[in-house]
Amino acid sequence: MKYELELTKIIKSDQLLMSILKAVQTLQLNDCWVAAGVIRNKVWDYLHNVQTEINDIDVIYFDEYDSSIEAEKALESKLQEIMPNQPWSVKNQARMHKINRIPPYASSIEGVAHFPETPTAIAVRLNNNKIEILAPYGLNDLFEGLVRPTPPFNENSKLYTIYSNRIQNKNWGSIWTKLIVESKRSQNDVWNT
Repeated sequence: MKYELELTKIIKSDQLLMSILKAVQTLQLNDCWVAAGVIRNKVWDYLHNVQTEINDIDVIYFDEYDSSIEAEKALESKLQEIMPNQPWSVKNQARMHKINRIPPYASSIEGVAHFPETPTAIAVRLNNNKIEILAPYGLNDLFEGLVRPTPPFNENSKLYTIYSNRIQNKNWGSIWTKLIVESKRSQNDVWNT
């Protein structure tokens, strides 16, 4: 509960993030959330007292009746009209299971539960002017700077290489130096710059 209040406070104090949530809310999509990196990075910025630019705004929703990429692109265009020059990325969770060749999801929460890292497996939205938080693995890892795979991406899974490749490629420790990254090599590597 403590971290939910802290996350809500961080979001409410960020004018750009609130504008993003309001823009997404206007789409009135089923099971729709702002997810992943834009939220994770905002918290890590806050905890590390740095300010990074938004490199993408992941918007997720669930529509099993139209899971076309064209529908997602049309939604991205609508968001560009509302808030131009933003890195919008809209993904229908009804089709995202195909990327990792796993069974279909039944909702956005299942989609978020299949994000590779626990601090990335988070989403927020506005509902009746209140911030709602979707965090299938809780908020502890996010606020404690612990990066580890979600259960579908654990080291015994065929998906683990996706997690380990992301850890290598993202190089988050060069920006947020207090992160603790869980990997096969060592269960508590601390990234240093």
